[in-house]
Amino acid sequence: MLTLLRTTSASKDFQGLVALLDSDLAERDGEEHSFYHQYNGIKGLDRVVLAYYDGTAVGCGGLKRYKGDSLEIKRMYTLPDFRGKGIARQILAELESWTAADGFTYCVLETGKRNPEAIGLYRKYGYREIPNFEPYIGIENSLCFQKRVSDNQLN
Repeated sequence: MLTLLRTTSASKDFQGLVALLDSDLAERDGEEHSFYHQYNGIKGLDRVVLAYYDGTAVGCGGLKRYKGDSLEIKRMYTLPDFRGKGIARQILAELESWTAADGFTYCVLETGKRNPEAIGLYRKYGYREIPNFEPYIGIENSLCFQKRVSDNQLN
């Protein structure tokens, strides 16, 4: 049975999943990993969603203040054996719900072109591509997205 938990980046389960995410991204990003890694710390993530399956942390995502009426989605990850089961979609929906409940209007995010699973997820659930925002302006491998969530209804 899958359960979702709202927590913070102080969670040891979250930190463990992020370490696995960082390993995966190091392989995907290659030489560019050090550039991205500097912007992917977990400090400042006071909104984190963890997905548990039978008591084991299997996925995560976090929110970071971006600017104005937007929060940035960070550190989305699902363990490989649990992919394709809708877990990332449930985490994403919970992050969007939290964003709206806290009075923000938009979620923004950046993902790499070498991460087609993430790109597909975000497009499927209504994220539209926007011009790259700082610090990703001019970074060829980066894609940035935005979604209005204040009146969000995921299908």
